[in-house]
Amino acid sequence: MASVHESLYFNPMMTNGVVHANIFGIKDWVTPYKIAVLALLHEMSTTKPMALLDRRRLNKLILPLQQGPDLTLEQFLKIVEECCLRMVNAVKHRLFLMADGELQDMEHFFTILPNAFSDSEAFKTSVVGLFMRQMLLAYNKLSFSQVYKLYKSLQQYCHRVQPELSALPTEDMELTSNEDPSAEHIDKDELDTASLHQSELRSDESQGPLSQKQAEYFLARQAYLLKNDENKAMSPAKLQDELNNILKFNPDFAEAHYLSYLNSIRVQDIYISTHSLLHYFDRLILSGGEGKSNGDEGYGRSLRYAVLNLATLHCRFGHYQQADLALQEAIRIAQEANDHVCLQHCLSWLYTLEQMKGSDSVVLTEDSVKIAAHFCLPYLASLGIQSLVQQGAKQGMPANKLLDALRGTDIMHWKQSLSELIEISLAQTTSIWRMYGKSTMARQQAQLLLNMNSLEPVNFSVQQNNTEAFAVALCHLAELHAEQGLYAVVSDIMKHLKQQFPPHTQHAKLWMLCDLKIQFEKAMNDGKYHLAEPHVTAISALNSTEGLYRKAQLLKALNQTTEASQILQQLQQQCEKSKDIEMTIRVMLASAELHWDSSGFATALPLLLQALALSRQHNLQSLTSETLLHLAFTQLMLGIPEQALVLVQDVLESVLAHGSLIDKGRALLLAARCQMALAGAAAQEHRLTALEQAVHTLDEAAVYFSQLDCKERMRDIHYLQARLHHTLGNISQRNKCSMLFRLLDQELPSSGMTVVSHL
Repeated sequence: MASVHESLYFNPMMTNGVVHANIFGIKDWVTPYKIAVLALLHEMSTTKPMALLDRRRLNKLILPLQQGPDLTLEQFLKIVEECCLRMVNAVKHRLFLMADGELQDMEHFFTILPNAFSDSEAFKTSVVGLFMRQMLLAYNKLSFSQVYKLYKSLQQYCHRVQPELSALPTEDMELTSNEDPSAEHIDKDELDTASLHQSELRSDESQGPLSQKQAEYFLARQAYLLKNDENKAMSPAKLQDELNNILKFNPDFAEAHYLSYLNSIRVQDIYISTHSLLHYFDRLILSGGEGKSNGDEGYGRSLRYAVLNLATLHCRFGHYQQADLALQEAIRIAQEANDHVCLQHCLSWLYTLEQMKGSDSVVLTEDSVKIAAHFCLPYLASLGIQSLVQQGAKQGMPANKLLDALRGTDIMHWKQSLSELIEISLAQTTSIWRMYGKSTMARQQAQLLLNMNSLEPVNFSVQQNNTEAFAVALCHLAELHAEQGLYAVVSDIMKHLKQQFPPHTQHAKLWMLCDLKIQFEKAMNDGKYHLAEPHVTAISALNSTEGLYRKAQLLKALNQTTEASQILQQLQQQCEKSKDIEMTIRVMLASAELHWDSSGFATALPLLLQALALSRQHNLQSLTSETLLHLAFTQLMLGIPEQALVLVQDVLESVLAHGSLIDKGRALLLAARCQMALAGAAAQEHRLTALEQAVHTLDEAAVYFSQLDCKERMRDIHYLQARLHHTLGNISQRNKCSMLFRLLDQELPSSGMTVVSHL
């Protein structure tokens, strides 16, 4: 934390019973709560026979009590009671002895306080000793009237817990109105300081100031939680109230303005975030916190980084023109100051801005990596390499080259202990394997990230860094489990995501879109198109491209081919402009399916061959397998079952190893239909064997479709099974399959597509 002007702090004769000693150059002051903490320390020092577990709990309690905001006596005694019942009685007795006695009793306590620690080395060097000496110095600097005022405040503080005194006027109780009824219970076996942190949620009655140390501790803790676990930080509204209270007493507290900027970004408030960011750098320049002896260098450094931060803010809100202007200004100022580090940051944001605008930024990214390596900036160099890997994956670079590049950066991450970049690298590796269709490897990388011990110091009960990398990995796991029909596991993952990333947080859109896509696919597989339609609208609000694709799928399933074709043509133009290869291939496959239903199977071949060339060029194995299945089905419908079966057998191993349940079932169903078509033209001695093999293949496909509860596909399979068993003379099996087919046919609405006209 940068230093702030102590003279800008509070008047030493402040109301609310708080006696301030900050005018004497001390960053803390004496309050009744601090006297209670001192009484606890005194009793711990003078009480020799104490259980080891109790002393350990009390030792863990001391630092949060010193650094945290003031608590009411009731809260304070409750926390101490959870650690040691005997100690709470001693502290309570000491406090009430002063409050019920005379002023000289409090004076006597401060006189004997150093005696208990005079022989202890900890009094000279420890945090506890520093705290006690600060309190003694602050107390000794007080005038008599201030000491008397402190004594009267101590009386109010001690007697507020009594019910008969609960009707005191509000103005007499403002000092101790910090009570937090939502304070968490502390486990007796292991002290949890969460209740101390919860006490920051002070009531509206208490608008008294925090000391500088308390304010700095509060800001540091909230900034840490916003970075690593936003869900455990205070809510945006309550945090802003606390910041306004701090800034009310010290408007030039620069760090409070910066935390207000971070808090406003959480709720996408462009006005307050810009206002707070500009105020932060204004105050930082005025305070000289970044300056050298002459102050010129500090002023210029703050100015150029202020402009750079403003550019990043506009990037975040999609204001690309304003962001570009701010970046150019930051580059100009940095060039005048010959600040290579700031210039490198500007270059990194410049290629990021180009990517966000959809332009080619490979050259800029490569230049950024070279310059960052030259100036020994491993963080920016690694980010540039990961950006190049991401662009290379979209452009069809081989997986081995991309993974070799990531492996090289991982070595640097571990050497430099850059845990945030390690997480990003693992999440990116997961996405790359998923894009290439290797679901097993993607699942392994996601699990590796989630089970990795963070290199960050785990403070404030943060057990997992709630960053974008973790959200991406969890979303991939949810989609992979949904593909295998494990919707109960998906529900648990989504529940965890909603807890860790509430809707107001930055990365909540990731799991929202993931959840909607899973629900849409499930509704489509179940044939419940009326349930899929609301999901299309919600998906479009989060991602217009995905929304259009899902809308085309829904219209195609409802036999509205004209509307679906128009949407697919519009979507293909968008994808070609944005160079989204994956979506382009999916649009081609959907358009080919429309050709099957309208203009014939032969007209779909050019589209399928073009999609196959694109998927192989970009090493997209999953889409390659799906395209080959479409080609095989087209060949089957054109009367070439031999070639169709060869294509199916070529991709069957890959589909069974990495494909979803629906893909496995479709591949086996298509293989069975090819076997049936070949059996019709086979010799009599081989015909029965081929038909039995087709029955066996249909049974395997039925297992996958039944796991998904895909009734439309099961209806097709029962129809084919009944035909085969009739040919083989299995009357009982034929009747069973016929009955199952009839039940499903009566339950499901007619889709207009028979088993012979769709894949």
